[in-house]
Amino acid sequence: MVHKILFWAGFGIATRFVQLGIEMRPFFQRGALWVYPLFAGIGGSFGYWMKGVEDRQVKMLQQRKEIIIEKRRRRAEREAAEVGTPSETAGVLASTS
Repeated sequence: MVHKILFWAGFGIATRFVQLGIEMRPFFQRGALWVYPLFAGIGGSFGYWMKGVEDRQVKMLQQRKEIIIEKRRRRAEREAAEVGTPSETAGVLASTS
């Protein structure tokens, strides 16, 4: 989690460097140094938000995966129970060939 926040904080600082480079202004001016922590904070908060989004998506995907596995297990049990009757077996074999 921390590495994503630090990455996005660094991205915010890099954004400030690009901005100053486009404007052709000096990177470090005494009166404008307060902006770097601001950009880092904005980038870090974005990274924190993205981490929350990722956690929610992983949780949702895990729940969906469990539902699908449960469906497949029930289907396999149902098909295993149906294999016991001879008329059903013939129909299954005929439909698969």
